[in-house]
Amino acid sequence: MRKTLVLNATYEPLAAVTLQRAVVLVLQDKAVVERSHPQRRVRGSSVEIPLPRVVRLKRYVRVPFRQRATWSRRGVLARDGFRCAYCGKRATTVDHVVPRSHGGQDTWLNTVAACAADNHRKANRTPEQAGMRLLRRPFEPTPDAALVAALGLDSSDLNAGYLSGGGVGARGVDPGFYDLAAAG
Repeated sequence: MRKTLVLNATYEPLAAVTLQRAVVLVLQDKAVVERSHPQRRVRGSSVEIPLPRVVRLKRYVRVPFRQRATWSRRGVLARDGFRCAYCGKRATTVDHVVPRSHGGQDTWLNTVAACAADNHRKANRTPEQAGMRLLRRPFEPTPDAALVAALGLDSSDLNAGYLSGGGVGARGVDPGFYDLAAAG
């Protein structure tokens, strides 16, 4: 299901919610659409709104301070832009720099995105043992950056404390309507 980024009233990323939940927030006048898919709209019997990709809450919501982004396979792939850390081709797997069998763990600093061929070639060895070089070092993203990357948005959309108007294209999807009645 399609995910939508929810921003606090101060434009801080809060969470990713389903498209249906985002539409409900807008219809209940609790949020405004900041970024939408171009030429795509959600319509009901008496209302029509842009298909939200990013919504901003109208009221500030206090959240406990998040110190670290939760590690996930999808998060690592998104952090690395779905590009292999060894060759730069499309990545579909996550590789442990220090293999788990050698004490390596599932952490941001020990995992990188990798194509299946390089992951298989490196196997149960460190990059040095396999004679492979990392194109970029793994890093731990901030919680906000991890959330934005996981949704496929560009973090530059959040600079200067605001989101620019206009839409982000729906990749490979023809423009059209998303019918609320059919979604239920």
